[in-house]
Amino acid sequence: MNKAFKSLLLLSLVGSFTAKAQHEMHMSAQKDTLKGKADTTIKSTDHSMHNMNTVTPMSHAYSLNLPMSRNGSGTSWLPDAAPMYGLMLHSKKWMYMLHGNVALRYTKQDIGSKGSRGGEKFDAPNWFMAMGQRKVGEKGLFHFGAMLSLDRFTEGGNGYPLLFQTGESWKGNPLVDRQHPHDLFSELSVAYTYSFSKKTDLTFYLGYPGEPALGSVAFMHRPSALANPDAPISHHWNDGTHITFGVATIGFRYDKFKVEASSFTGREPDENRFDFDKPRFDSYSARLSYNPNKNWALQVSHGWIKSPESLHSNENVERTIASAIYALPLGDEQNFNATVLWGLNKTKGHEGENAALLEAAYRVKKLSAYSRYEWVQKSTEELNLNENIYGTNLFGVNALTLGLNYDVLNLKKFKGALGAQASLYNTNNALNPLYGKNPIGGQIFFRIYPALMKM
Repeated sequence: MNKAFKSLLLLSLVGSFTAKAQHEMHMSAQKDTLKGKADTTIKSTDHSMHNMNTVTPMSHAYSLNLPMSRNGSGTSWLPDAAPMYGLMLHSKKWMYMLHGNVALRYTKQDIGSKGSRGGEKFDAPNWFMAMGQRKVGEKGLFHFGAMLSLDRFTEGGNGYPLLFQTGESWKGNPLVDRQHPHDLFSELSVAYTYSFSKKTDLTFYLGYPGEPALGSVAFMHRPSALANPDAPISHHWNDGTHITFGVATIGFRYDKFKVEASSFTGREPDENRFDFDKPRFDSYSARLSYNPNKNWALQVSHGWIKSPESLHSNENVERTIASAIYALPLGDEQNFNATVLWGLNKTKGHEGENAALLEAAYRVKKLSAYSRYEWVQKSTEELNLNENIYGTNLFGVNALTLGLNYDVLNLKKFKGALGAQASLYNTNNALNPLYGKNPIGGQIFFRIYPALMKM
């Protein structure tokens, strides 16, 4: 494989949002007597400023020439029409954004107790983000980002119950039918972008931890998945590298296209969720992104990942991912968002394992209805099964989730929603003794999240 992708780069964080109550934005058009052009400036009368100060324009985290709504996770792209939830703060030179999500809930997998692998728990999966950016000269943009998660406190070391979920470990044992907790420091990144013109940018990104240029926008940042507290069971086909201790990325944008290359640490985070793992920079990825218009964000990417799982340190993975994200505003606080993606994990000496996901969410005022369908090929090894009994087969797992959120609390900058969802699973009959036939998982929750930003 051509490894000319080894890169240098500088960090990032994606996802933060904005707010601070500003009283009115006044547009004043003045004639430029020297250039003969109209000079429009936006001025703030925020009480925190004693004088009239020019406010830094809201731009994309990695481009002065793209809208902020295109921010995904890491350096990935969302459609320009994607809704943004968060809080914003401005100073004279800086723009800061905050975002987050907490779901206080009770979840029970295998409601009918058909098998032996279901679990139940009161918990609160969560994450919080902050970022800041400012112009450097006329064409430069500096960005920093941070993402934190208190999962280790709310989920314990072995995470939360989720049938057919796999990946990472706890106390030396593989986590199966559970979603692992995320690290306290899930992203600490910086980035610098230089704009050659309105159509061309060059970005350097460095993260410790951070997210390489591999895959679609991570699930917690996709508008089609925001209302769903669960990670996809294809998490380690698309999002498996979204927390990586050591990432360097370089990206070049030309108009609607962006090509990126990353060098990063292949090993997934260890069981200690409070420390900083050793940076290795032993893995590589490349991604091509294309936003044909404001409603679509497309990407295809490939990664060469060295020893991602500590329990199988001799196995390297080649990962290929293609995805399409769609966003359609339909009116005031009314929108439709959807994601379709495919991923392939290939390990030497093993059959390739595929995953496909289709999810959608429809929001109207206080109500959000959402769905997620997945088909994932889980191996005997992934499900921690005895090969003498189950062989070395791949088991196709189908999972369909339907859910609703309804806002019951409005604190202007924050919302509180009651929600419920149910998931129906179907897999090979050979697994029925463990999982039962067509097990159903369900949960009820109270979700706290920032309000929709009106651009």
